[in-house]
Amino acid sequence: MADDSPDRSGGAERVDGESTVRAAAEESTVRASAGEVRVSLSVPDMDCSSCADKVGSALADLPGVAETDLRPTTGTAKLSYDEDRVSRADLVGAIESAGYDVVDAEGEGEGTDSVETESVWETARAKKTAVSGVFLFVGLLVQFGLSGLNGPVVAAAGRELLLSDALYLVAVLSGGQVIARNGYYSAKNLSLDIDFLMSVAIVSATGISLVVPDLHFYVEAASLALLFNVAELLERYSVDRARQSLEELLALSPDTATVRREAEATDGSEASERASGERTRPESRDGDRVEVPVEDVLVGETVLVEPGEKVPMDGTVTEGASAVNEAPITGESVPVDKAVGDKVFAGTINEQGFLAVETTAVAGDSTIDRIVELVEDAQANRTEREQFVERFADYYTPAVVAAALLATFVAPVVSGGGWATWFIRGISLLVIACPCAFVISTPVTVVSGVTGAAKNGVLIKGGNHLEAMGEVDAVAFDKTGTLTTGELSVTDVVGVNGNSDTDVLQCARSIERRSEHPIGDAIVAHADERDVSDREVTDFESITGKGVRADLDGRTHYAGKLGLFDDLGFDLDHVHLTTDGGVVVDDASTLCEDRDDCVDLRETIPRLQFEGKTVVLVGTADELEGLIAIADEVRPEARRTVERLREQGVEHLVMLTGDNEGTARAVAEQVGVDDYAADLLPDEKVARVETLVGEYEDVAMVGDGINDAPALATATVGIAMGAAGTDTAIETADVALMGDDLSKLPYLHRLAHTGNGVIRQNVWGSLLVKATLAVAIPLPFVVVPLWFVVLAGDVGMTTAVTANATRLARLKPDSATA
Repeated sequence: MADDSPDRSGGAERVDGESTVRAAAEESTVRASAGEVRVSLSVPDMDCSSCADKVGSALADLPGVAETDLRPTTGTAKLSYDEDRVSRADLVGAIESAGYDVVDAEGEGEGTDSVETESVWETARAKKTAVSGVFLFVGLLVQFGLSGLNGPVVAAAGRELLLSDALYLVAVLSGGQVIARNGYYSAKNLSLDIDFLMSVAIVSATGISLVVPDLHFYVEAASLALLFNVAELLERYSVDRARQSLEELLALSPDTATVRREAEATDGSEASERASGERTRPESRDGDRVEVPVEDVLVGETVLVEPGEKVPMDGTVTEGASAVNEAPITGESVPVDKAVGDKVFAGTINEQGFLAVETTAVAGDSTIDRIVELVEDAQANRTEREQFVERFADYYTPAVVAAALLATFVAPVVSGGGWATWFIRGISLLVIACPCAFVISTPVTVVSGVTGAAKNGVLIKGGNHLEAMGEVDAVAFDKTGTLTTGELSVTDVVGVNGNSDTDVLQCARSIERRSEHPIGDAIVAHADERDVSDREVTDFESITGKGVRADLDGRTHYAGKLGLFDDLGFDLDHVHLTTDGGVVVDDASTLCEDRDDCVDLRETIPRLQFEGKTVVLVGTADELEGLIAIADEVRPEARRTVERLREQGVEHLVMLTGDNEGTARAVAEQVGVDDYAADLLPDEKVARVETLVGEYEDVAMVGDGINDAPALATATVGIAMGAAGTDTAIETADVALMGDDLSKLPYLHRLAHTGNGVIRQNVWGSLLVKATLAVAIPLPFVVVPLWFVVLAGDVGMTTAVTANATRLARLKPDSATA
């Protein structure tokens, strides 16, 4: 029919009932297939790419591990393994052999309680770092401020150990213990990472100071230990902040639900059903109130939600009416009125009246759980810049380590001395050899952007999609339900060739009752309002992109576009009008010369279309019976959305629709797009998007995520509108606007564009600093203090990169500034 025939195959229904894995907070196990198990282990200390590399290397040595998905930004290891070849304990042991503890490793089953993680500033590493800092400070005070106290405390083998040196050694031992431990595991797993490099630097500086009488690098070793630990703590703090953003999403759903349940529903029979994997609703919804964990609530049970409480499960309202705050899902804080028959979502807040809700999904399969799961999965989709940085790091680190070795062992020979100076330069090069700052620059930015967007009702399903959205130069919009509200209503009914408007409505209602298209729904609703009866329907068929056909009382009828009836061979220039049926006839201006009831539909139809209405013709293969005009209101925010996108630098904005030329032109003029294309079949929409991609390269397509699925898949970024509660839209689109709010689109573009800028600043800024240091350190006429190298090349850059990335979380839909 007029616009965007729906995908009648429907979305795949989830029936596995798997619980969403809660990253960085819990661990769970599910069976993937016979003999194969999927497990998600919480590894909080795995917070960087080199950490993940070490864990991956340790797991690679185990037989029977089919798949590893290591996510340092959430501190989780998602594994698939053959339980006949390797055990869960083996997996935990392998991870711990890489130097990382597995939290709650003994837990079993699904949905274990959340693991409380301590603050990074309360960890053993933080406490040891504080002790190291105190002894380093006291040592500096004794050496430079209270030199009279700086006498020898130990004398052996012809050497004296001064008080300040002893204090520095305590600082090294306190702060260097965790570094040396991690360095050992790095060496064990053949990982040339920062832990190994810093361990080498600290041990070398300390060892030479103890062995060579004239060399004293105690203060340098202590400074390295302290500053590197501070850098690691700051990095962990930043990662924890990103993880907390995800945990805040997890915390939206309550842990318990009040269920209306018969007494039998809580006895051992239900427990045995659940143990056997069967999840069926109780016989009756009438009964006592029982508070149970949300994991025990079955599909079809009735949960009771009092004012001020959170809705515990996705479901449909069966009793009561209230205003519900859906901000956790859609990002919109204005409460939405809910009554019997309306959908509600887990995690939303019932603000006023009592609600009884029949559940439609089990815990772990709600909309908010799918959002969290997809946000977690988004971290596995690496951006092009992230892949570039990782490829660069593969060459950068070995090259700088080689330069450090040359500076330490070759340069003194070539230059004829200065071993101490070149040794410090070698250690300085080791400090900047690890590309931590620019390696974490992209994933931290992606996590900040994706979780911030999710809180504002925009679900981005991967860092690659966030990156691509920031580069978009053209945006294509669907019309119905995107630029317009999609709330269609009948405005005109015209009967021709002896048919009354009631006859036309009765025929159209009978055919469209089987249709899944919004236009069909509007016609049926209008007929119901006028109490128009139904006719017997058989042999229904949807004609993709054109309309529908069905047999009414044994005779084939059609309802659809003008083109459908052109294909049937109709001459619409002259048809006989028998009743006004509405407002159209009074305005009809072209009548046949030989009779008063002949109207030229070739003029009537374009006039209706010019008014922005969609025209549906109704008839048989032999006779046109009438037409129905349907209007769809343009969204109030549509024009402003188009203007904002243009202001933000999007070059081309176009509307693609299956509706007629006149209606398309009217809507396009109202919203202000640069171009439009009408009368498009689904495959023609795809072709138009392909043309845009060829011309502009990066193109976003905005639609409903179901009817427009092929076009969304063809675009660089597919964006689905109003995806809350629509499984297919969430699964098929690259980005989902959970609320039915087009104004979130400029926010999405601004967020992505800003995110790309942040990544560029972080990557190139850290590269510039490290390149400058790499050039300056070996120069004989330049002195770069070791403490400055650590601060600028490691601590400072790590802090700057993570702080810059968190700017994305402050970007809001109602603001264009970061």
